[in-house]
Amino acid sequence: MDKPVILTIDDDPAVLQAIARDLRKQYGDRFRVVRADSGTTALEVLQQLKLRGDTVALFLADQRMPEMSGVEFLNQAVDVFPQAKRALLTAYADTNAAIDAINTAQLDYYLLKPWDPPEEKLYPVLDDLMNDWQVGFKPEFQGVKVIADRWSPESHDLRDFLARNQVPYRWLDIEHNREAQQLVTYAGEKDNPCLPMVLLPNGEKLVKPSTTQLAQQVGMQTEANRPFYDLVIVGGGPAGLSAAVYGASEGLRTVTIERQAPGGQAGSSSRIENYLGFPAGLSGGDLARRAVTQAKRFGVEILTPQEAKAIRLEDNYRIITLSDGREVSCHAVILAMGVTWRRLTVPGIEQFTGAGVYYGAAQTEAAACKNEDVYVVGGANSAGQAAMHFSKYARKVRMLVRGESLARGMSRYLSDRIASTDNIEVLPCHSVIEAQGGDRLEQISVKDSQTGEVKTFDTSSLFIFIGATPGTEWLDGVVQRDEGSFICTGPDVSAASPWPLKRDRFLLETSVPGIFAVGDVRHGSVKRVASSVGEGSICVSFVHRHLANV
Repeated sequence: MDKPVILTIDDDPAVLQAIARDLRKQYGDRFRVVRADSGTTALEVLQQLKLRGDTVALFLADQRMPEMSGVEFLNQAVDVFPQAKRALLTAYADTNAAIDAINTAQLDYYLLKPWDPPEEKLYPVLDDLMNDWQVGFKPEFQGVKVIADRWSPESHDLRDFLARNQVPYRWLDIEHNREAQQLVTYAGEKDNPCLPMVLLPNGEKLVKPSTTQLAQQVGMQTEANRPFYDLVIVGGGPAGLSAAVYGASEGLRTVTIERQAPGGQAGSSSRIENYLGFPAGLSGGDLARRAVTQAKRFGVEILTPQEAKAIRLEDNYRIITLSDGREVSCHAVILAMGVTWRRLTVPGIEQFTGAGVYYGAAQTEAAACKNEDVYVVGGANSAGQAAMHFSKYARKVRMLVRGESLARGMSRYLSDRIASTDNIEVLPCHSVIEAQGGDRLEQISVKDSQTGEVKTFDTSSLFIFIGATPGTEWLDGVVQRDEGSFICTGPDVSAASPWPLKRDRFLLETSVPGIFAVGDVRHGSVKRVASSVGEGSICVSFVHRHLANV
C-alpha cells in the first residue's frame, strides 16, 4: 500500500519548498509529502488521490492565498477526506481567522509563521496530530472498485467475473453510497449512462468494460504465449484443472482455455462438504484457487476469459480457433467445458436476468440480500448449498422444489442441515410460472402442482439451479455427441463412426483421434467433483499414449 499523504498548500514557492523539506525530513519514512501552490490545484490533487484509493492524513494549508483561503480550502477538502487532520499556517495578523476556523472548518490546530526551529515549533504539534490520526486510521481499499447500481445486469456480470477469478474488488452502490457518487464526479462522469464504471488501483477508469477488457487491465492472461502446445485443454473446471496439473507435471506443454473463470460450475459453489480430504468442507472458490496455483506452479498457461470457437484437423495437428480470431495448435485436445445452468423459460425471467434473477451467483449476491426474502429454485446439491449460504444473510430463504421432497436429488447430509435451519423453508411441488417488476424483479408467481393454487410472493432475489446443459454446439460436425449434446467417448461412440487408426479408441477419447472429453460435458459422466478430477487425471495417461504414436 502507498504511504498515507501529507498535503501542504502555499502560494509562495519559497515557503512551500521549505515546509515540504521540513515535513519530509521528519515524516518522509512513513508518509508521502505532496505539495500544491493553490487551493484549486490542491482540490484537483485530492480528487486524483481519491480515485487511486490513497489516504490523506494531514492538510497543512496557508491561510492567506489568493482565490481561495486556507479555511475555504479546508471546508471543501474535508468533504473528500473527512478523517484527515487539518492545520493552518498563519501570520500573526490572521490569528482571529484561524481561531474562527476551529469552529467553521473543524480546524485541529494553527501554527504561526515562521516555524523555525521545526523541532520546537512544528514537529511536536504535528506529532500529536499524526498520532491521533493513526489511532483511528483504517487503510483505504487498494484494489479494483466497481461502481454501479445493484440492479444492473452489466454490473452483476463484472462483479461475478472478478469474484470467480479471485480478483479482490469493492462494489460501491451508486444509489446508496455517497463515496460512489463522489468518485463518479471526480472521474469526470456525472450521468448514470457511464455505469458500470470500474476504477483501477492506479486511478484509471473503465466505463462499461467487457470482461475481456477488465481481465487485461487487472493482469490476467488472455493470449497464448506460443503457437503450439503438446496439450490444449478447453475448460477450466475441476476436470480441466486436474488434467492441466497432471499434464504439465509430466512434462507436457499445456495451455487451458477458460471462457469465464477457473473452477467451472463447481467454482461458484458456496460449500462442498463431501470432497475427500477436506472434513470441514471448502468453497468452490477455494478449490479453484488451490488448483490454479498448483497448475501454474507446473507451468500451465490459463487463458481467461477466452473461448474456443472451432477445431479443425490438419494431419497430426489439432488447431483451435479462439474467440478473438487467434489460433493455437497442438497434438492433443482435452474437452472439459463442463455445463452451464439450464435456463428457466417462463414469462419475465429473461427480462430480469441480472436484475433480481440469477443463475448460480450465490457468492456474488448473498451479502446484498441481507434481511430480505430470497427464493431458490431447484432441489439438487447446488441449490441446497446456495440456500445454506443465503441463510446467513437473508431474513428468509424459500426453496421452490418441483418434486415432492429433497430426498431424490440432494445428498442426505445437506437435506438434514436444511431441515434444521430455522430460516429455510422448503416448498415441495412448487414451480415459478412468472416474474414481474419494473426495472428489476419485484414479485414472482408460484404454482403448487398438487392443489393448482397460484401464489404471489414479493421478492427482489430469485436464484435458479435447475440442472445444466453442455455448450457443445461449436463442435457440431467435429465429434460425435448424444441427443442431449453431451460428447460421446470410448465405448459410447457409435460403431458406425469411422476410426482411422490401427489402435483401439481410448476410454475417454472421442470419435476423433487425439481429442478427448472429461467431466460433466462427457456422455454418461457422474456429475461429481471427485469423478471429474479423476477423469482429468487419468485422461493424461491416454494423451501420453496417443502422443507416443504421433
